[in-house]
Amino acid sequence: MKKVILIMMLAGLATTFQSCRETTQKKTQDAVEAIGEDIEDNTKKAGKKIKDGAKKVQEEVQEEINNTDDVN
Repeated sequence: MKKVILIMMLAGLATTFQSCRETTQKKTQDAVEAIGEDIEDNTKKAGKKIKDGAKKVQEEVQEEINNTDDVN
């Protein structure tokens, strides 16, 4: 009788650990996907800032070339 109870407890314990691993794997995958989305969003934001900065530099260069710069 003790062996039967022990086997049943071990089987239940093994099932519990298996389901925990699947849950952990799912959470990890969700976190990785969220990180990927954050990287993509931040890359787009950085690209926009770089383009805006390049546009400002181009405008300043044109002002210098055309002698319309506000600096004396």
